[in-house]
Amino acid sequence: MTDPVEIPTRMLVHALIREDGGVAADELYSVATTLGMSDQQVRLCVKRLVAEGRFTHEGRGRKAELRATADTTRALAPNADFLRHAFRQDAGLAPWDGVWHLAAFAVPESARTARDSLRETLVHLGGAPLQGGLYVCANTWEPYVEDAARRLGAHAGLTLLTTTDLRRGDTHEPAELAGLLWPLPEIADRYHRLVRVARPRLDRLTGPGELSSSALLTIAVELAAELTRAMEPDPLLPPQLLPRPWPGTEARELVARCWAALRERDGGEARPALFRLYADITREAADRATS
Repeated sequence: MTDPVEIPTRMLVHALIREDGGVAADELYSVATTLGMSDQQVRLCVKRLVAEGRFTHEGRGRKAELRATADTTRALAPNADFLRHAFRQDAGLAPWDGVWHLAAFAVPESARTARDSLRETLVHLGGAPLQGGLYVCANTWEPYVEDAARRLGAHAGLTLLTTTDLRRGDTHEPAELAGLLWPLPEIADRYHRLVRVARPRLDRLTGPGELSSSALLTIAVELAAELTRAMEPDPLLPPQLLPRPWPGTEARELVARCWAALRERDGGEARPALFRLYADITREAADRATS
C-alpha cells in the first residue's frame, strides 16, 4: 500500500500550466480522471478560476484552452531560489555563518490587511515569531522581506537587523533555540510522508514497462504536491541547527531521483513549467553530486 496523495483540483490546474501560460483541457481532464476527479469537479473549478480573473478560457469541452493571467503566473511560480538553496544545504554547500536575521514591523491598525499579509509572508519565508511584530530567520532573507514590504506599502515601518547573540530565557545554544522556535517534529513528519510517496513512484519510473503521458504527468503532479506540502512550512534551517538525521535530506534526494527518471521517460513533448523547473533544479543537484 502507498500513501494516497490528495490533490485539490485547483492545485492540479496550477501544476499543469505550461511555460507559455496555457493549460490544455484534454490533458487536464485526463490527469484529473487518473487522480479520481470527476469531469464536473474540474468544470466547476475552471469556472471559479475564470470568474476570479485568474485564467481566461477559449473553446469548449476537451478542446478548450485555459490561459493563466500574468498575475497568476507570477504568483504561482515555484520559488526556485528556495528549492535550489535546500539542495545546496543537503550537499553541505551552504553552511551556517552563525548569524540570525531579524525583522520587526510597526504597521498601524488602519492597514491591518497589509500587516497580516506581511506577518504571513515572514512565516512563509522561514521566520519564527519572537514576540509581537518581531521575527527571526536563520537565512539571509532581507531582499525577500523588503520586496514584500514594498509591495504591501509597509516598507517604512520595517526594521531589519542581524545578531550572533540570540537568547530566549536561558536558552542560547543555536540548535536548542531552533527546536524551541520552529515545529521541527511536524516538519519532519511531512518529509517522512514525502519519502513514503516518492519511493513507490520511483519504483514505477525505474521499473520495466511503458508509462503513458498521462501517467507520467500524474506522477509529476503527485510529487510536486507532496514536495510543496513538505517544504511550505519548512524554514530551511541550516544543517547545523537540525536534528540528525534530518528526513528532508533523504526526501529531496528521492524526489531528485524521481525527477531524473521522469526526464528520461519524457518524450520531449511540451511539459508544464513546473515539470521543467523541478527537472532543471534536480539536474543541477545531481551534477554537483557527481562532479
